[in-house]
Amino acid sequence: MDSMLEALGPVDPGIAPGLEVEPLPLPRTRRSAGPRPPRVRARPRRPAGPLLPAAPSLFPWIARRLAPGEATLLTGPAAAVEPLLELVYAGSARVGGRVSLLEGANRFHPFRIGERGRALGVDPGEVLERVRLARAFTAYQLVALVDGWAREVRRHRATLLVAHEIPALFYDPDFPEEERRPLLAHVAGRLRVLLRETGLPLLVTSTGGLGGFPGLAEDGPSLYDVVALAPRPGGLALEAFHPPERVRLVSRASGQRGLEELAEPGEAEVIAWAARYRPTARRSRSG
Repeated sequence: MDSMLEALGPVDPGIAPGLEVEPLPLPRTRRSAGPRPPRVRARPRRPAGPLLPAAPSLFPWIARRLAPGEATLLTGPAAAVEPLLELVYAGSARVGGRVSLLEGANRFHPFRIGERGRALGVDPGEVLERVRLARAFTAYQLVALVDGWAREVRRHRATLLVAHEIPALFYDPDFPEEERRPLLAHVAGRLRVLLRETGLPLLVTSTGGLGGFPGLAEDGPSLYDVVALAPRPGGLALEAFHPPERVRLVSRASGQRGLEELAEPGEAEVIAWAARYRPTARRSRSG
């Protein structure tokens, strides 16, 4: 299974509303592993209206990692990052937002995104209508799309920007290696201009972190936060740096509460209760 939600349990309307964030203690004797954001500024004033719903608790946690006019970097395996993004698309649609998505890895799954929306009580068609996708198939096409992104965002009044795996095309075996770093630095600079002109929050994904996106730290937009994702038994661990915070994402049925509420404060163990699968559609008939 290559999906975070599949790892946590079946996907149906009883699962997504029950996703909960459980705090985990930060290590006290050593620095947290993972990249550090190169630049951190005070949080700017947010635009009117929420970016994501107030429930489940996953959404407010993600919203605290976003800031207008700045970028947030998501790192980790694609099997963890991409399902999380699909939930963000559905959550944004639930509050009437619009996502402008630049897809660099050709991994956009409309059916899965529609199902995430259905689990949150949003019509799948409406979710997809609120995600405006620009897909690149070569690195040079991607550079052109980034150059014109600000104009596209202003025309269609996006509320959240997502740059999914921009570096992927630049690591194609047929792409000239000597062009990789200068072109990615150009793309990073254009992202900085994009956020300065639009004032919107940007989610950037890079499975290789800052090292996999040359130029992002030096020439790109200010990074408000870095969130590292790592699969764990029974869930997903997320670590953020602004402020330093570690949590575990667990799956529960709506309204269900965990045994960790009975534990002593500070204990890290979380008991994840998986909800049973409930069919949401009729079986197809042959013929």
